[in-house]
Amino acid sequence: MIIIEDKIISDALVEEHFICNLKACKGACCVAGDGGAPLEEEELGILDDIYDDIETYLTEAGKEVIKKQGKYIPAPTGDYTDFSTPLINGAACAYINYNKLGIAECAIQKAYQDGIVDFEKPISCHLYPIRITKYNDFEAVNYNEWEICKAACQLGKEQQVPLYQFLKAPLIRKYGTEFYRQLDEAAQFMRDKQ
Repeated sequence: MIIIEDKIISDALVEEHFICNLKACKGACCVAGDGGAPLEEEELGILDDIYDDIETYLTEAGKEVIKKQGKYIPAPTGDYTDFSTPLINGAACAYINYNKLGIAECAIQKAYQDGIVDFEKPISCHLYPIRITKYNDFEAVNYNEWEICKAACQLGKEQQVPLYQFLKAPLIRKYGTEFYRQLDEAAQFMRDKQ
């Protein structure tokens, strides 16, 4: 385990390899699972503020679910956050859309890429497959290994890209450049010891 300030980081972030392979998985992490994307408290207001700007990017089913359930819902019992995104028929995130190849993509991120909003997407989505569990005195930063990401693990292994390097941008977005620098130094130390 790696400890940086009040974060306890799983060695798997350094040891496992990962590069999203959307051609293989078709964005399954946005469609499968037992709950929506976990949301940080400050993201609730952001979703309220940007909804009108991103609505045209959503599927009709997504719009309908948000109209009925709201832009965010109470998270499933036992989750580490109080709110999550609503789901379409208990499966796909309501904020999903599909590109021409049938790959699921985040409607919020698409609006961000088009310059419509300045919020990229919920940080839990940006960090995936890293999941953060918040405790009173610390945060646990773990790799959420899932069968649907098997192709991403294979591609990462082929190209020798550790998980933490693949997720450099969201890790910096969440914790800052100094945190990432320290994580990279710890990773280098671990590699040198082998």
